[in-house]
Amino acid sequence: MTPRVPRLSSLWVRRTSASSPSPTIAVGGGGRPSPPELVTGRISVQTSRVWHRGLSTKRVGSLLAVAVRLPAPIGRSHAPWEALSRDTAWEAIMKKPRAAVGSRHRKKASSQEGRERHNLSSNQAKPSAPDGLSRRQKKVVLQAPVSSYHLFRDEAEVTVFRESLLSWYDREKRDLPWRRLAEGEGDLDRRAYAVWVSEVMLQQTQVATVIDYYTRWMQKWPTLQDLASASLEEVNQLWAGLGYYSRGRRLQEGARKVVEELEGHVPRTAESLQQLLPGVGRYTAGAIASIVFGQVTGVVDGNVVRMLCRVRAIGADPNSSLVSQQLWSLAQQLVDPIRPGDFNQAAMELGATVCTPQRPLCSQCPVQNLCRAYQRVEWEQLQASRSLPGSPDVEECASNNGQCQLCAPPTEPWDQTLGVANFPRKASRRPPRVECSAICVLEQSRALGDTQILLVQRPDSGLLAGLWEFPSVTVEPSGQHQRKALLQELQSWAGPLPATRLQHLGQVVHTFSHIKLTYHVYGLALGGQTPVTITPPGARWLTREEFRTAAVSTAMKKVFRVYEDQQPGTCKSSKRSRVSTPSSQKQLSPGQQVLDSFFQPHTRTDAPRFDSAAQ
Repeated sequence: MTPRVPRLSSLWVRRTSASSPSPTIAVGGGGRPSPPELVTGRISVQTSRVWHRGLSTKRVGSLLAVAVRLPAPIGRSHAPWEALSRDTAWEAIMKKPRAAVGSRHRKKASSQEGRERHNLSSNQAKPSAPDGLSRRQKKVVLQAPVSSYHLFRDEAEVTVFRESLLSWYDREKRDLPWRRLAEGEGDLDRRAYAVWVSEVMLQQTQVATVIDYYTRWMQKWPTLQDLASASLEEVNQLWAGLGYYSRGRRLQEGARKVVEELEGHVPRTAESLQQLLPGVGRYTAGAIASIVFGQVTGVVDGNVVRMLCRVRAIGADPNSSLVSQQLWSLAQQLVDPIRPGDFNQAAMELGATVCTPQRPLCSQCPVQNLCRAYQRVEWEQLQASRSLPGSPDVEECASNNGQCQLCAPPTEPWDQTLGVANFPRKASRRPPRVECSAICVLEQSRALGDTQILLVQRPDSGLLAGLWEFPSVTVEPSGQHQRKALLQELQSWAGPLPATRLQHLGQVVHTFSHIKLTYHVYGLALGGQTPVTITPPGARWLTREEFRTAAVSTAMKKVFRVYEDQQPGTCKSSKRSRVSTPSSQKQLSPGQQVLDSFFQPHTRTDAPRFDSAAQ
C-alpha cells in the first residue's frame, strides 16, 4: 500500500549574495516560506512538515537539491524569495527509486523508466547534471531566469533611459520622407498606410536605398485604394531592384484586404494588424500601432537588437527563442507610455546611426552611462593598462560561470579589439545553397530597324515570383549538356532556332538571401532571319528601352550587361572596360603639368599606345 503524503503547496528558493556559490531553499506548507537554514557554501533544506512517512529526511534533501536548481520562468526580477511550482517540486520528489516505496504487487517498470531512475540516483550524488529529470523538468530548465545584471534595476533607471533617448531623438532625428508624410497627415488610415509602406520597404534594406523607392511609390499610389486597384505587374515593376520581392506583393494583398474587407480602415492595434493583414509580422504591427495609433507596445528590429544587447550585455545568440523573448520583454518595459511611437523610432535611430555594427560612436550615445557593454570596455582598458592599483569595482553578471543563458558562451572570450561590438553575438548562418543556371538573351531584328529581346515570366510563387527573366534552365555545376537543354527551352518559347548561333558569353554570380546562383550567360541574335511572330502565354518581346523599365530583377540586369558588352558597337557598361579619353580627364594645373612632364618617362612617338586600340 502506497504511503499517503500530505499536500505540498510550494517550494521556496532564497538566493544568496553573488559571492555565495548556490542558493538556499526551504519547503513549507503555508502561503509564506519557512525560514531556511542558512549554511554558507552549500544548499540547506528544511524538511519539516513535508512528510509524515515514506521517505527519509536525507532522501528528501537530496531530491530537493536537484529540484532547487530548476530556475524560475524568464523575465521575472529576482525577489528575495521565489517559488517553484508545486507540481514541479512534487514531480522531482516523486521521481525516486521504486525500492523506497515499492510494493511486491506492482508491475515491473519499463527499461526506459529504469534508465530514468538510474539517472536520478546518479543526480543525487551529482546535482549539477540533471539528466534524470523528467521531460517536464527539462522544459523548465530551458526557461531559465536571467540575472538582474541583464535587466534594469528599477523604474528610475528606466525613466532615465527613456528621457535620455527621447531628448537625443528630438535633437538628432533624420529628416525622412515617411516621417514628414506621417507627421503632416491628419487622416489615420492614410497615415497608417504611409508608415506601413516605409516599414515594409525598410526590412533588410538600407534607408538610403529606400528613400527613392518610397518617394516614387507614394507618388504613384498615394492611398490604399490606389494601391489596391494596381496590377501585380505594376507593383513588381516599381519594386524591381529593391529585393525580397514578395514584400511588394504582400503589401498589395494587404491593401486589397483593407479596401475590400475592412471598409478601408486599417486595424488599430498591433494584435489585429498582425492577425488580419498578410505579410505584417510582430515588428511591423508594433511599429504601425505605436507610431500611428499611439499604442504602448515595444518593437524589436535589427537595430534595436544590437542596441539592447549592448546596453544589457547580452552575449548569447540573439536568434535563439530565449534571447528573443528577453529582448521583446526589455523593449516593452522601456517603451515610453506617453510617446511610444517616438520612442520606438528613437531606439531604431540610435541603432542605425550611433550604435552601428562596426565602429559605433559611443561618445555620441545618449545612454552611454547605462550601457553595460561600454562599462565592460572601460573595465578591460583599466585592467590592461594597470594604471590603478587593485581591480576596479565593476558590476558583473552574478551567474557568469558558464551557465547564464544570456551571457556569451565560454567558447567565445572577450575580444579586446572589438570593444562594445563584442555584443551582440554574431549568429551562425548556413552558407547559401549553390545552384547553376544556363540563361540566354534571345534578340531579333524588327522591320522598323530596332531589336527586341525575349522575356518569360516566372511562376506566381517561389523565388522572384511573377518577375520577368530571360529563358533559362537549371543545370549541373559541371555544365554538361547545358547547351542542348537551353536550346530546347528557347525553342519551346520561340520555335525552331539556329543552334550554331548560340554562343557562351560569360558568367554572372548573384547571391539571393539563401541561394548563390551562377548564371552561364548565352546569347543568340537572329540577324536577317524571319522574325518570330507567335508569342505563347507567359512570354513577350521588349525593346531594350522597355527592358530597362520592366519588372526584372537585379540579376537579369547583370545578365543583360554581359550580353551588351559582347555586342559590336555597344558602349561597354562595365567599369573595368571603360577607358577615359583625354577630353574626359580632369584638367591639371600648370604646375602639375610641369611635374608630370618631368617625371613621365620618354616614349617613342611612333610606338602604338595601349589605349588607342581600345578607343
